[in-house]
Amino acid sequence: MTLVFKIVGTVLLFVLVTLGFAITIVPRFLDRIYYEGPASGHFDGARFFNPDGDADTAAPPTGGSRGGFLWRNLTGSDGRPAWPDTVAVTPGRPAARVEGERMVATWIGHATVLVQTRGLNILTDPVWSQKAGPFGLGPARVTAPGVRLEDLPKIDLVLVSHNHYDHLDKTTLKALWERDRPTIVTSLGNDSVIGQTGAQAVALDWGQRLTVRPGVEVAVVRNHHWGSRWFTDRNRALWSAFTVRLPGGNLFFAGDTGMGDGQWPAEAAALGPVRLALIPIGAFRFAPGQMGIGSHIGPGNAVRVFERLGAATAIPIHWGTFRLSYEARETPPRMLTALMRATGGDPARFAPVGLGVPVEVPPYTAPVRRVDERRIAAALDSAEVQALR
Repeated sequence: MTLVFKIVGTVLLFVLVTLGFAITIVPRFLDRIYYEGPASGHFDGARFFNPDGDADTAAPPTGGSRGGFLWRNLTGSDGRPAWPDTVAVTPGRPAARVEGERMVATWIGHATVLVQTRGLNILTDPVWSQKAGPFGLGPARVTAPGVRLEDLPKIDLVLVSHNHYDHLDKTTLKALWERDRPTIVTSLGNDSVIGQTGAQAVALDWGQRLTVRPGVEVAVVRNHHWGSRWFTDRNRALWSAFTVRLPGGNLFFAGDTGMGDGQWPAEAAALGPVRLALIPIGAFRFAPGQMGIGSHIGPGNAVRVFERLGAATAIPIHWGTFRLSYEARETPPRMLTALMRATGGDPARFAPVGLGVPVEVPPYTAPVRRVDERRIAAALDSAEVQALR
């Protein structure tokens, strides 16, 4: 019976996708104008774009037609490794506050992380919904949230990187707003989507900053991605990473990103030393052998980002919660660990963490860098890494 439901659900989703594509060649009544403003180096007056080029984010990651790609992705008919239906999670109960210079980070799942320091509770891309998609469709959670929503401490600051469903979850944002009235910071246009929940968000352009409290500032910074809630609203809202400037070392949240020109990590590092970086490592393989796609970095580029940020410590995110791509569930963290070891980096400084497990982030110390491009390339070609599906 479960198989029947899965097949029916997949067919319905494919019909919905097909109708959506049909609509894109008819009138634009499903388009949305999320932002209006002057043209800039990444906004043409109607849609945003990556100044380092959009060719790698515009086409399906495996080539061919987008409809064919979506069908293979939805049905799993591309020979992908099996994922478990569920993974057991023991939810944690974070402290109400973490005071002073201590910093504690708790991975809740996908790109959702609770970071607590200096009496401030910061939450990134909060998603507690069971499905990541419209109308209750889309990929289902394989892991429950590492912290139950009702066990979450009062949230002061929420960072929303862009408007994809696995990052901007209106149901969760509505619940957080009604309970805590946090400061929500996002990039241009996404405040329009968030506002549909009754919540209020501060929308900033790349390079703009918001003071949260004395000594604490959020800077919206460039990454390399795209945005859409539907089919005709592509790139109507901006995507971004964030640097939270803090005494004792900054917090960097990469959001959802491809590598692009690879210069954006250095732009974030210029804002001050990075004590903790939250860097995506999953959904990078849509065909055998891929090590990254235009809109998602894999473990290899994640190591490059870690190095270019000059971060003291990093936590890998964006893996193992929603099945979005081809690789096996455990491939991203296993590959990351192998790469850190093979390139001479300290695996303890950029290592997978357990869901719901509070991690004490060490005080910032300037890292000793030993990783170079040749070592990363050699590690990616190693038998150990190549064997990982």
